[in-house]
Amino acid sequence: MIDRAIQSGMSASYVLMDSWFTHAPLIQAIRTRGLDVIGMVKADNKRYLVGQRRLSLQELYHTATPVRRKKKGILRSIHTELSPGIPVIMMFVRHRSNKKEWLAILSTDCSLTEEEIIKIYSIRWDIEVFFKCAKSLLRLQKEFQGRSYDLLISHTTIVFSRYILLAWQHRQSTDQRTLGGLFHLLCDEVSQLDWAVALKQLIDLIEDIVQKVNQKITKLIQAQLQQWISSLPSYIKGYLPILSCES
Repeated sequence: MIDRAIQSGMSASYVLMDSWFTHAPLIQAIRTRGLDVIGMVKADNKRYLVGQRRLSLQELYHTATPVRRKKKGILRSIHTELSPGIPVIMMFVRHRSNKKEWLAILSTDCSLTEEEIIKIYSIRWDIEVFFKCAKSLLRLQKEFQGRSYDLLISHTTIVFSRYILLAWQHRQSTDQRTLGGLFHLLCDEVSQLDWAVALKQLIDLIEDIVQKVNQKITKLIQAQLQQWISSLPSYIKGYLPILSCES
């Protein structure tokens, strides 16, 4: 399923999963596709490598470093390895309904902070709500019955289209914000275009000055300008035309 999504042009940084799927073979297979995993961990017989010790999840909890500031119920975290040698950061959070218990969440992206892991993993709740609505209210499982793959795809597409229309209508009637991140993306694009125009005008001004001074100063300015342009990051060069300074 992930392969089909990638082949269709979809891009992502993380695969979110619950405790049914956070097993080493699947995690390793996902990582070979250039994606990181963030998921809940089940307290089963899996072992985690810390130094030369192989610890259970319960033992790992007691070994983990307590978080001084328990933001969003974060209790402890530790860097460890999941067999066969998959580096992960394991964090433990307080159980919402039972304050005496904890839940474990792992991330193969060890550069993330505990707060960032929680923020990304919380997206799963919206996904669960979507599936619950699709199954219980939009009759994803009961409206049609059949073994045809095309039938299943068509029915799923119809149900998802219903959900999109309902979500859009709900957003229009209850939320005064702009649609998703579209507003911010457009603002960023406008800002980049203004910045690119200003930079182009600056280069044109320098070239105009070059044409009005003597040859020695012209070569000096051209050399300095080319050196400056060549040292710019590639994403900035993308906004500039191809320049050629002739002596």
